[in-house]
Amino acid sequence: MNRTMDEPTLSPRAARTRAALLAAGLDLLAERPVDAIAIDEVVAAAGVAKGSFFNHFEDKHDFAGAISRAIRADVEALVGHTNRDVDAPLERLAGGMMAAAAFALAQPKRAAVLTRSSSGILVEDHPLNRGLLEDMRAARTAGLVSPEAGRAGVLYWLGCCQTVMASSVVQQPSIDQAAGFVADMLALGLRGLGAPAGAVARLADPDRVREHLRTITRA
Repeated sequence: MNRTMDEPTLSPRAARTRAALLAAGLDLLAERPVDAIAIDEVVAAAGVAKGSFFNHFEDKHDFAGAISRAIRADVEALVGHTNRDVDAPLERLAGGMMAAAAFALAQPKRAAVLTRSSSGILVEDHPLNRGLLEDMRAARTAGLVSPEAGRAGVLYWLGCCQTVMASSVVQQPSIDQAAGFVADMLALGLRGLGAPAGAVARLADPDRVREHLRTITRA
């Protein structure tokens, strides 16, 4: 059993220890990649004994993976909320990218950690990619994207979304400033998928993107 993905019920003390470790790890991973962080640093920052670390995680990569998966799950929850009333696959893809951008604007530290570590998520059939995979398949079935998108589209779109998040982390723009870059990435990304020109122009309109970012960040 992978304890980071299927954690047993914890005692209050163990839960506090795990929470302290994860909080310390978030701060450290926001500044440096996991290979540049020692377990001794993590436990010192968390204020717990080193042995406690191994009660919860197999090693520091398992630890970093648990943090990044939790963040990615929160991003996916925001994407789901953003697309809750949307059926059109291209609009859902656009909504996902805008949700990723909004997440990075609101939570730059957590976004920084996610952009540094994919923890296996950049795999087409990863459980956290199920919604994106379904949207890409729907777009392909409807003839809205090129045949190649059926094979590489999920990873391509994830890369576009990670670029949007990384830009927000580094630049720390306002919503108005971010909207222009997100609109450009939407246009480039959708064109790369082979989406119709009319749909690209509508979905990547900067004013539309700006309003959607504002709506998502207020959610």
